[in-house]
Amino acid sequence: MQTLFKNIKGDRLIWAIAALLAIFSFLPVYSAASNLAYVGGGAGNTFTYFVKHFMHLFLGFAIMYGVHKIPYRYFRGLSMVMIPIVIVLLVVTMLQGTTIDGANASRWIQIPFIGMSFQTSTLAAVVLMVYVARYLSKIQNKKIAFVETLLPLWAPVFIVLILILPANFSTTAIIFLMVMMLAFIGGYPVKYLAVIIGTGLVALTLFVLVAKAFPDTMPNRVDTWMSRVENFANGENTEADYQSENAKIAIASGGVKGKGPGKSTQKNVLPQSSSDFIFAIIIEEYGLIGGLFLLVLYSWLLFRIVIVSQKSDTIFGKLLVLGVGLPIIFQALTNMAVAVELFPVTGQTLPLISSGGTSIWMTCLAIGIILSVSAKREQMKEQEVNNDNPLEILSETI
Repeated sequence: MQTLFKNIKGDRLIWAIAALLAIFSFLPVYSAASNLAYVGGGAGNTFTYFVKHFMHLFLGFAIMYGVHKIPYRYFRGLSMVMIPIVIVLLVVTMLQGTTIDGANASRWIQIPFIGMSFQTSTLAAVVLMVYVARYLSKIQNKKIAFVETLLPLWAPVFIVLILILPANFSTTAIIFLMVMMLAFIGGYPVKYLAVIIGTGLVALTLFVLVAKAFPDTMPNRVDTWMSRVENFANGENTEADYQSENAKIAIASGGVKGKGPGKSTQKNVLPQSSSDFIFAIIIEEYGLIGGLFLLVLYSWLLFRIVIVSQKSDTIFGKLLVLGVGLPIIFQALTNMAVAVELFPVTGQTLPLISSGGTSIWMTCLAIGIILSVSAKREQMKEQEVNNDNPLEILSETI
């Protein structure tokens, strides 16, 4: 164990925050899983879901540890290799044609020989952000023409987004927003960004029109998005608002201190209580104090991400940290906003808290990349200290 801790590099506070989030997740996931155990064929055994969540986190932290040992400069080339692989995986996922309740739900593929499902869009999001960071660092301080960036930068972005959109609008919107934010931070001309945003809106409009004209192509999915947004804007209470209404009941009954661990009642009627709406269960059981505790942790993580980015010795390192780090915070805030009905239902999980393997693994992958950049900074500082040591200089001279 001591050897393991000695080999841990990078920002120790980020390690601590990730560990705190993971440890805190066990109680609400175990509590909320009771509904899954009795309804979802778990034979009444909630411990099965506890062990499953533990294994997801264990593998996630193994990914984090392994990735953080890789020098971050290698991610520049890996992103170019992974982009075509991700596109192929998205095509395979979309061609499955999976439907749930008549709606397109082609989001997961089965991992051969293991029997586990994997959501390809989450991997695509991380790979795409690394790819965009690589390209932006490449053109830094160069005068570029818009046409020059269409094929190497925006073509992969729009291909990935188009392949995700039919089954998952919220993920598509978040990825697009994060790419725009990273491009802005990376110094990409604002006038060109305006063109890309306009093109994206036109493409979305055409997609909606085609989907409405040929509903058999994307069964009910566009109608689901539109109804959620319309009902949220109009404040109407329909069957689609069932989750939001029960989430608000859970939050309202939690009060300041909460009901106590495992004492949630809304977990028995709230769908996705261990994933999409786990924040509502946390507030019901741990009150406003528990909700603020999570908010502080994610804010602290954001602060450390910015610090690591600023201390990076290269433009690529700076953009890489922001590119994979900011989506984690944005996803967390989105999940919380949905629970308190500030946003319509999006289906986004709470990073490192919600149950679900793919979300945990890709969050750990992103954090591992951030730690890799931080570890490089630590290595450089150690080299500077050694170079300043007279004994080291003397030994090298001898």
